[in-house]
Amino acid sequence: MENNIRNIAIIAHVDHGKTSLVNELLKQGNVFRENQVVEDRVMDSNAIERERGITILSKNTSCFYNGVKINVVDTPGHADFGGEVERVLKMVDGVLLVVDAFEGPMPQTRFVLEKALALKLKVVVVVNKIDRPDARIKEVIDEVLELFLELDADDEQLDSPFVFASARTGVSSTDPDVVGKDMKPLFETIIKHIPAPQGNPQEPLKLLISSAEHNDYVGKLAVGKIDRGTIKVGQNIIVCNYHEPDKKQKAKIVSLFVYEGLKRVPVESASAGEIVCVAGIENVQIGDTICDETAVEPIEFVKIAEPSVEMTFMVNDSPFAGREGKFVTSRHIRERLYKEAVKDLSLRVSDGDTADKFKVCGRGEMHLSILIENMRRDGYEFQVSQPKVLIKEIDGVKCEPIDRVFLDVPEDCVGTVMNKMGVRKGELQGMTPKGNRMRMEFLVPSRGLFGFKSEYLTDTRGEGIINSIFYDYEPYKGEINRRECGSLIAHEEGKAIVYGLFNAQERGELFIGAGTPVYAGMVVGSNPKGGDIVVNVCKEKHLSNCRSSGSDEALRLTPPRLMSLEDCIEFLGDDEYLEITPQSIRIRKIILDHNMRLRERGKMLRGEV
Repeated sequence: MENNIRNIAIIAHVDHGKTSLVNELLKQGNVFRENQVVEDRVMDSNAIERERGITILSKNTSCFYNGVKINVVDTPGHADFGGEVERVLKMVDGVLLVVDAFEGPMPQTRFVLEKALALKLKVVVVVNKIDRPDARIKEVIDEVLELFLELDADDEQLDSPFVFASARTGVSSTDPDVVGKDMKPLFETIIKHIPAPQGNPQEPLKLLISSAEHNDYVGKLAVGKIDRGTIKVGQNIIVCNYHEPDKKQKAKIVSLFVYEGLKRVPVESASAGEIVCVAGIENVQIGDTICDETAVEPIEFVKIAEPSVEMTFMVNDSPFAGREGKFVTSRHIRERLYKEAVKDLSLRVSDGDTADKFKVCGRGEMHLSILIENMRRDGYEFQVSQPKVLIKEIDGVKCEPIDRVFLDVPEDCVGTVMNKMGVRKGELQGMTPKGNRMRMEFLVPSRGLFGFKSEYLTDTRGEGIINSIFYDYEPYKGEINRRECGSLIAHEEGKAIVYGLFNAQERGELFIGAGTPVYAGMVVGSNPKGGDIVVNVCKEKHLSNCRSSGSDEALRLTPPRLMSLEDCIEFLGDDEYLEITPQSIRIRKIILDHNMRLRERGKMLRGEV
């Protein structure tokens, strides 16, 4: 047993302050110099994480307090990245459950706490943001205890200590009525309540891999906690494969690192209880066990929840294909997707019905959109289809995934939101007034939420808050009209001209401005009245024998709606693809030729397809 080590994970709902709390633990754990400039959310090192203000990948760090090393794992709070939380919980002996002092327990709070309690981990509840003017600390304590009871926590888990903190100002206290001065109360609670890791350093080595990444200099890196024994550089080991238990691989420890602050520090050896990073083992995967040659005993890995949303990734075959991307072939796309599936256990990748198509299953739209954005930034060019939910047959009944959705809306918008949820087959589970707002809970088919977020924000004038988490599979709820608007489709290839755009904007809302290259079949706007309309945005105003081409008054264009990647995915129809390149995102029809589209539509109406 290592008494001078504590291994903890910080878990919470999105935006409840996990990464900010890690920042303060690092600052007050003497990780930085006194005069060192430290960024906010220093653990969010990924460019997309910093842009969006969310954590996407779990990350390891450590700090010291009174001679005790505290290994900290910062986890994502968004439900789509729940797989990151599930896999790291096997690496720690306790968790800090962070709860917002106003919002209280939210959907993801329930999810992560349920996983922690199932693994019998010790819990320290941190009520964060106590300096909020609308904080309701006493009520939040009661709500957390109710959540423990709902999740069948045992007596010891119900006695979990509470710490009251403000991660932004760097203070904590064990008394809700007293504002602390620093993070010492939290450090002391961690050391007192979270147990030291169990494991005999004298026994044969056993190490479970909970995270894997790639480094350009040392190759594959595997991160995990030493369950027992001691690991040394140069040691011969056996790797037990998680997916194929009978498969064993001989290997050698080339390099060994431990985490100190934000750095990986090379060491010659490490003992039971320490979280280490091992280099030099090819083909090692998350869930594998590194064992001593004399005692090959794999450790059981946690079962990761199944994905519920599917998209088809394919080679770009539009008229503009190959102009902007660096990696454009099916081989490149296939290699990247399968490589991503090794790192992200929530992702499922399989070959499609043709050589240039691949089926990718994930936890939700955001999960897949982050993958698309990462590939795009790495120089990949490809197309994706409309996201679809994974339908299962359970006991002969066709079933679909259902999400539990929590909506926080202004009171005067409740009627509109109720109507929209009704159209999407949502079932109201409860309503709770919160001041001049209403918190509503629905059970909704996952496919009913596709495209809902932008509508919801419009209906609530940007004031609505929406959170959802997977609930269960239930019998199919029937058809849902996903999109009421139609598309404005470009008639020919060329550059969009002001004159053509001016005429097209009368038909609906445009997505492009003057000078944008377009091709026949490309979607350039939306038609709010429904149905697709072909428009000629490349149309020029020609000189005639009566007037010059520029003699009329200046044409005024309405500013186009700039579509983000998520907006485009939400907008996609059944007969549309999203073209992704490092520089552009374009929505297009699957069949580009207008006459062929009409013929196919006619066949569908006649039931010939």
